Amino acid sequence: MSKKGQVRVRLLFVDEGGYHQEEVSIPAEAVQAYDRLIDVFMEDEAVQKSMFVDVERLCSAVIVEE
Repeated sequence: MSKKGQVRVRLLFVDEGGYHQEEVSIPAEAVQAYDRLIDVFMEDEAVQKSMFVDVERLCSAVIVEE
């Protein structure tokens, strides 16, 4: 279950032909501040300071519905 003010996001990565996914929590206000979810990971400094996301390998980012 996500914390209040947090949004769960499922990230799908590709690496040498294999896929793996991770779930992360990011601030809801970060999601609302950008038109595209990928931009949160590429541009939001608070999110970048809290985690590293290799956007070169990122195939998909979707919000996980609770």
